[in-house]
Amino acid sequence: MYAVLLFCFSLWSRFGVFSEFVSVTEGDSVTLSVDLTEVKDGISWKFGAQEVVIAEINAENNNISLYEDRADGRFRDRLKLDHTGSLTINNIRTDHSGLYKIITKTTGNQLNIFNITVYALLPVPVISRDSSQCSSSSYCSVMCSVMNVTHDVDYQDNNTYRCVINNPITNLTQHLDITKLCHTCSVLYCCCGFTEAVMRLVVSALVGVAAVAVLVYDVRSRGNEQKKRSDTQLNE
Repeated sequence: MYAVLLFCFSLWSRFGVFSEFVSVTEGDSVTLSVDLTEVKDGISWKFGAQEVVIAEINAENNNISLYEDRADGRFRDRLKLDHTGSLTINNIRTDHSGLYKIITKTTGNQLNIFNITVYALLPVPVISRDSSQCSSSSYCSVMCSVMNVTHDVDYQDNNTYRCVINNPITNLTQHLDITKLCHTCSVLYCCCGFTEAVMRLVVSALVGVAAVAVLVYDVRSRGNEQKKRSDTQLNE
């Protein structure tokens, strides 16, 4: 809080007005509202540390001019300025974060400053079963992943779990009923996954066939040996 107050005081000392802090999510539209009914001079909206003029109202004919190709074209097809001086930014992006200053064109007086922070749109967290953990059917491990980052899954009552991803202005929560994801089933299929289960079944089948072949060979070998002995005894 002290740091915020100090920052606001520094802005006031430099520009003579306090900065209004605005936090929005990427893709939203934001309007920087001002009322210039008492101002008879033309005004300019400036953006960023280099104070690039992106919109103006001409005092002589009250015409509105938008300079959307300035500032690397990041404001193209996004700006709207009405005759009260309020500036609207549609479909805002993270590279629109920064200071927006409104000044009078003739005197250069600072009327207001807006400090905009645009947060990226949060992805929906995904909860999945960790198939790499394979020990027993009574054991279940789950993961919550967001953009290749794994998060812990919090426990709530009634076998319900949740994974939350957030930023300073919003959060997304994914809920999970553990009985649905970790239902009772064989260790072979549930823990180790379908592909690995098929491979194990194939290996087991091959081992079984080999065992039967060895058994048949052994039985036949013993039968042939016994027959030879019987023939020998008859010849004697």
